[in-house]
Amino acid sequence: MRTFVSALATLLAILLAAVAVPAIWLDRNIVQEQGFVELAAPLGRESEFQQGLAAAAVGTIDTSAVPGFLSDLVRPALEDAAASMTGLPGYPAAWEETLRRSHRLSFAEPQAGAESASASSLTLDVAPLVELGAEEISRTTRLPLDPPDQTLINVGQPQQKEWTERLRTYAPAGYLLAGGAVVALLLALVAARRRWTVLVCAGVGALVLSAAWTVGSQLGSAAVLATDSGSEVANMFRDGFVPAAAQDFGGWTLATAITGGVLLVVGIVAGFIPRKRARPTR
Repeated sequence: MRTFVSALATLLAILLAAVAVPAIWLDRNIVQEQGFVELAAPLGRESEFQQGLAAAAVGTIDTSAVPGFLSDLVRPALEDAAASMTGLPGYPAAWEETLRRSHRLSFAEPQAGAESASASSLTLDVAPLVELGAEEISRTTRLPLDPPDQTLINVGQPQQKEWTERLRTYAPAGYLLAGGAVVALLLALVAARRRWTVLVCAGVGALVLSAAWTVGSQLGSAAVLATDSGSEVANMFRDGFVPAAAQDFGGWTLATAITGGVLLVVGIVAGFIPRKRARPTR
């Protein structure tokens, strides 16, 4: 009976961990604003993405208030602003604020306000970049420009917005599942007649989970990268963000594999120690 309880608790611990670890990663790096910003921030330093995003942001600046005879002056200023925006001192802060606003649009609670309700799909709010570009154009041309409070660029489909709502709801449950996995593993150790077998099984389970997560991450990344987001900027964001997310999650799978290897080795060593002590007494 003790062996059965131990085996069942070990299996339960592995199954709970299989869901808990990806859920915790999603919560910390996608659902939580700070984790998302830290994960996506390096995209703002990639030259191709920088230029595409800057051009898209500057292209949304409203110049209708500028007199027609000054249009020849404004057009080159727009082009120069798009080319030089990423080198401006305020660009890193504007890009970070863009990520924070965009995250709030995608993951805000439905009752959080009209701002979050306006986003029906995954959206980038590049208003901070537009404001930075408008300030640069106003500085060089002496023409007043009034940047909008919001400048939205869709980077996903409406069904993907539904995924973010589900993540916001269910990803935090990963911490409870992780706690359940720890309790189940401790129960398995307490109930086991040979505790080293629990360590071996847990180690093998962790190695299997690490391999399964790696394969799942590769398949999921390939599926997302194969989906057309509908705009050039959205595709550039997707092409940069998805590999960055997969690489970050890869660190978690590697840590799991290392933990599994340690448990396996400890279990095997612990299994041999009693046998060596028992032989001289026969």
